[in-house]
Amino acid sequence: MNKACFGHNGYSRKCSGSLLFCCAIILLSEIVTQASGLSTTSVSPLSGRIENALIVTQLPPASNQQTETALERQKSAANWFLDFGEGARLVKVYPNSSIEELSRDFHSACDPSISFDASHILFAGKKTPDNNWNIYEMEIDGSNVRQITNGTGNYRSPDYQATLYTIVSTEPWYQLTFVGMENGTSDEYGAGTTTNLYSCKLDGSAVRRLTFNLSGNMDPFIMSDGRLLFASQRRSTLNLEHSGRISLFGINIDGADYALFHADKGKPIKRMPCTTTKGLAVYIEADKLRWDGAGSIGSTLLRRPLRSYRQITRESDGLFHSPSALADGKILVSRRSQDDTDTHGVYRLDPSSGQLEKIFDDPNYHDIQAKIVYPRPEPDGRSSVVTEKDPNGKLYCLDVYISDLVKPEWMPRGTVKRLRVLEGVLSAGTEIPSVFRNEQMPLVQRRILGEIDIEQGGSFNIEIPANTPVELQILDADGIALRSCGWIWAKNHEPRGCIGCHEDGELTPENVLVKAVTKSSIKLNLPAEQRRTVDFRRDVMPIIANKCVRCHSQAVPALRLTDDLSSAAQADDKTRFNRSYESLLTPGDRPGSGKYVHPGRARTSLLIWRIFGRNTSRPWDDTFSQQKISRMPPGGNDALTNDEKRTFAEWTDMGALWDGILKSNNLRESKQHNGGANQ
Repeated sequence: MNKACFGHNGYSRKCSGSLLFCCAIILLSEIVTQASGLSTTSVSPLSGRIENALIVTQLPPASNQQTETALERQKSAANWFLDFGEGARLVKVYPNSSIEELSRDFHSACDPSISFDASHILFAGKKTPDNNWNIYEMEIDGSNVRQITNGTGNYRSPDYQATLYTIVSTEPWYQLTFVGMENGTSDEYGAGTTTNLYSCKLDGSAVRRLTFNLSGNMDPFIMSDGRLLFASQRRSTLNLEHSGRISLFGINIDGADYALFHADKGKPIKRMPCTTTKGLAVYIEADKLRWDGAGSIGSTLLRRPLRSYRQITRESDGLFHSPSALADGKILVSRRSQDDTDTHGVYRLDPSSGQLEKIFDDPNYHDIQAKIVYPRPEPDGRSSVVTEKDPNGKLYCLDVYISDLVKPEWMPRGTVKRLRVLEGVLSAGTEIPSVFRNEQMPLVQRRILGEIDIEQGGSFNIEIPANTPVELQILDADGIALRSCGWIWAKNHEPRGCIGCHEDGELTPENVLVKAVTKSSIKLNLPAEQRRTVDFRRDVMPIIANKCVRCHSQAVPALRLTDDLSSAAQADDKTRFNRSYESLLTPGDRPGSGKYVHPGRARTSLLIWRIFGRNTSRPWDDTFSQQKISRMPPGGNDALTNDEKRTFAEWTDMGALWDGILKSNNLRESKQHNGGANQ
């Protein structure tokens, strides 16, 4: 055990000596507790022993929210933390298996995090059933409870950070991380509200939002290098999967330098990460969301997180929950059976051998989120360039041709002409209507921040509004997106860089000075009201009315179009769209994609093929073909202009939305005349 002094953040420092000394203190604490008359309960004998006390969340079995409604809510993983933990309590488990309740004054308490000097506990709690979740701190014996957060939302999953400082600060300061829910805003799935990572000082001041993804961000863990490791929900494909993909990302404690940590190997849902003293990141992985978030255990090396995946347990070994590190490289983890006929117990697991040993199990509760009480090294402090005075951040790329394509020759130099920068806009509690009969949701609304030329060598350098989710699309000569990135952002005054377009994150880029960074950043920071949208009603429908209806107005052609915005008649009377929109997005063979239009991917859309007279797919697409495609309209009659073609491409690449400005009832507010040209 490290014998250096570790101080609880912001409190007077205490020095930890040998393991024997720590055990003596814990034993003395137990004697004092019993002498004071506090209740302790002994549970069944254990197969393994611990030398230090544990802090454990005990969840009543009645809290198993396995109803259809609860599971439906978890289509958005962000809603999990609102439902999970009702009626839970925090207990201290001593080496002799006796327990002491620490949260007697709370209706619900969970998510414990222990300070580096083992003197305090952060946790999420609710005093009454009607309260929101808030972050509290207490001393390790349960005394001196104080509330830290006090906002209008719900706050969960706190974790101690190390020090943060700036070049102008007189001294570094300590912070904590927590997860907060954005009330009143639907997430990218339309299934719940968004959750993001936040930080604040230990007194609750200086609250700062760290993440700006459009879905759920959760499970923050502070790594030894001072960066945060966390789980983030994102759409992995254009079609809306039941739960999406939840991957692991890293970020600085000031919200800068957001980057993928581990994603594609193993199962699609990865949660509850922690790192061990032997250089492993371990986490819970699953194919589907369960009521408690349980699954198998996966791991990856900290040195090579993208290339070193290893499965530690299988589902036949049971379902696991909330791993936490021990000093010897092993982990504490909770386990239950697959069929949910028992409750979680706490086990000690050796990730290298898979050896599992039961440590504690109270059959009356799910025993989860176990953390051992012992001093541990404080993570590295972090410096920050983030300053709230600067409303913008910078984003540069070395070379868009550095990519993860199987064959680099699929995208030869000169293919990429421009960069389109899109802003993601969540709907404020307004439903995004779906044309698909299978109730798949379209992509979230996007607004164009701007388009720029790519430098000849493939680099670019832009300035964008800070704290704004953006999507980058590299375009070919026709303005069709070749590739798109996931949601990224830049913090205030952050100079954020990337190597290429979906590049291999474990490779070092060539040491060259690219042309774009020798110039001033191109400003793409128009005010929100000036950011352009492309929608069907206003931009696409006039083209259809003027150029397409002549050949597609009858029932005989497969694609039937009309020249007005009248609602298409449906048996259930639930449509919000006209016949043309309904026809273009008739469900295709793949979920979430129309027969003629693939929202978010113009290059694979049959409509775009017909407009440009060729299959615009690329070699990395499963629709790629050299088959000849006839151009529409035929014979050069009413040929589309280049601007009109680009309008169709932009509309499709941006999600093929009915209305780019979401309203409660789009159709009834529109004027019923040909093409909606004045909309």
